[in-house]
Amino acid sequence: MAKVHLFRVTHRLNSTALLSNASLRTTNQIQQRRWASEVTVVAFPSLRRETTSRAMKAYVERAREHEEFMKNQRIEYDIGKRHLANMMGEDPETFTQEDVDNAIEYLFPSGLHSKKARPMMKPPEEVFPARKAAEFDETGRPYHSMFFTGRPNFFKTLYDIAENIEQLNAYEDQMIRKRVEVDPNLKLDLSSSMWLPKEELEDILVEKILDLEYTNFINAMNRLLELPYSYRVRDFIEKFRKPLSIKASTQDIPQPQVDSNGRQFVTISNCPRKMARAEVTVRKPGAGAISINGSDIKYFSSDQCREQVIFPLLFTDTLGKVDVEATVAGGGPSGQAGAIRLGISLALRSFLSPEIVEEMRLAGLLQIDYRTRERKKPGQEGARRKFTWKKR
Repeated sequence: MAKVHLFRVTHRLNSTALLSNASLRTTNQIQQRRWASEVTVVAFPSLRRETTSRAMKAYVERAREHEEFMKNQRIEYDIGKRHLANMMGEDPETFTQEDVDNAIEYLFPSGLHSKKARPMMKPPEEVFPARKAAEFDETGRPYHSMFFTGRPNFFKTLYDIAENIEQLNAYEDQMIRKRVEVDPNLKLDLSSSMWLPKEELEDILVEKILDLEYTNFINAMNRLLELPYSYRVRDFIEKFRKPLSIKASTQDIPQPQVDSNGRQFVTISNCPRKMARAEVTVRKPGAGAISINGSDIKYFSSDQCREQVIFPLLFTDTLGKVDVEATVAGGGPSGQAGAIRLGISLALRSFLSPEIVEEMRLAGLLQIDYRTRERKKPGQEGARRKFTWKKR
């Protein structure tokens, strides 16, 4: 019995030793394989697992293509500018963009009224819109906290406006507790500037926005501007404003003359609209009398035509303060009303401040409307209307 028990103990010890040796050999093999794999990865970097996302690869490819395209466009622009300078007999090294525009206007005179249809040669950076930088890292995670809004730059701007409003309100509370009044001399004077138009704001944001979103942006900026301590964020406000082009709107404004009664007057001739041509005289001061071909405003039976005539007076708050005398011929009621409206607008410039004249220009009152009736096309029922197609 003692021998059998001794055999069993010895067998158990031998089995334990074998298992421990086997596990040791397995551990050594795993460690050796791990070292071998690490050595292999270090020796062959191409065997590393790629971590760049598909989005990042696509962006890098598009960015490389865009840079190559812009580089070629810049080379072509420089070559064209040198040729144009040689044609004009100028030095290509000192040939500026203004010289390029003047040369094109001289060499290629165009009677096209639409500016987009006229010949043009601009740097590629002005012709082709800017592109956004990478909005995500190599793993595909977005950098911007508002990336998933669809327009992160726009909504980040709205967030900055709200944050500035909150900070200014907190600062105002501190000043009230300290019984410190606002210095009126520090109030922002932005009468000589205006908010950026929707197109220019989109260029800054490098994003397209809706008209409603642009309206919300303007309302938020006006709310920020109305705060008593808005001068503390002057740089942020002026970033979204542009100076009024007063010089462009005040050039060629006629000087008022004086009649026998001592009243100032301005006469604008040959005001076009469709087939109508008008001559308008505006006298100041006046009682608001409007004379059209010897008649009053009832010369037009349509309320829409009457509104067209008095709209410049309402817009500039001069209704009842000036007298208008108009002579119009040709065209129909709509064309005649448009011609008189243009003449009144051009004549009122001589009696208004440059700021109001700029507002008139932005409202389109000083722009000649060259639109005319489109002619009928042969083989068609009208200018664009087609005859009804019948199979049988």
